[in-house]
Amino acid sequence: MDRLLPCVGALRLVDHHCHGVLGVDLDRAGFESNLTEAGSVSPLGTSLFDSSLGLAVRRWCGPLLDLPPLAPADEYLARRRSLGAAEVNRTLVSAAEISMFLVDRGLWPEGFAGPAVFTGSRELAVLRLERLAEDVVPAGASVFPARVREALNSTGAVAAKSIAAYRVGLDLDPARPSDAEVVAAADRWLASGSGRCADAVISRFLVWEALDRGLPVQVHVGYGDADLTLHRCDPSLLTDLLRATEPLGVPVVLLHNYPFHRTAGYLAQVFPHVFVDVGLATHAVAHQASRVLAEALEVVPFGKFLFSTDAYALAELYYLGALTFRRALSDFLSAGLREHAFALADAERIARLIGWENAQRVYRLE
Repeated sequence: MDRLLPCVGALRLVDHHCHGVLGVDLDRAGFESNLTEAGSVSPLGTSLFDSSLGLAVRRWCGPLLDLPPLAPADEYLARRRSLGAAEVNRTLVSAAEISMFLVDRGLWPEGFAGPAVFTGSRELAVLRLERLAEDVVPAGASVFPARVREALNSTGAVAAKSIAAYRVGLDLDPARPSDAEVVAAADRWLASGSGRCADAVISRFLVWEALDRGLPVQVHVGYGDADLTLHRCDPSLLTDLLRATEPLGVPVVLLHNYPFHRTAGYLAQVFPHVFVDVGLATHAVAHQASRVLAEALEVVPFGKFLFSTDAYALAELYYLGALTFRRALSDFLSAGLREHAFALADAERIARLIGWENAQRVYRLE
């Protein structure tokens, strides 16, 4: 695209946090239910196509499917169905030009496929900690700590991920729990009959155990679906835990962060092991991504910021995640060059850091 700085237009991208792609054809309700975090179409007659993201699908994805820009939503969906899910996925995921995907398979409905299937790019696993706990707890509370450790010792994943924000909130006691505390928590969990890992003791046990093994831990922060309570997902609530885990020197990566992206940037500045992104937010705000990215980059060291899409189900979200990120990063760097805030060589280095070098360092991808 002619508005992009050359160093951004040709930039290699490592998507350090994403999910699978749905391989079945969708009607309008099915498409809209996967378009945003809303999860369902409103019964009150509104449409998720009437949003910044919905407009971006029509504006940017339509032409890749041989439609004019901003073709009506029904025409877009009809064209999508006529091509078939496999062709749409191949076209849109390939157009994102992402060289590597770090994929969270913790939520993997039937019909999902890894994004690399459509591109030939490299794909690496991220282990969802709560899913691990849910898999091993049926063996019994008394062996739960040992089973978690065995699973972490044998994992081939390059990182772990915590969704404590969804299950218990981020105001976690920073202390490492004892095995006795963990066994008692697992016993309570089993007695409840719930299949969901939603205990604060177990959440922090999982984080500590992953970090003990040198496994970078991704933490969901902020923006998500209606299953979370937003004020309990403020990253500042993690401050005590970040302070406690700093001596381990293992990266903690705060994901998404919107609308707390400025707070997350501050935490990445003051804690040497903390890294951040605004994945999901860039395509969610679409044409407003330049403003959000500039806010996220206000204080964060450029060596602490990563690219991700957090794409889930729809190939459109991979393409738009990469497109809006490239446009926003180019705008940010171009503004700095116009103001003589840095030199072109600095802009080129910042682009490389954010696009792929930081991810390579955090996850030891070499």
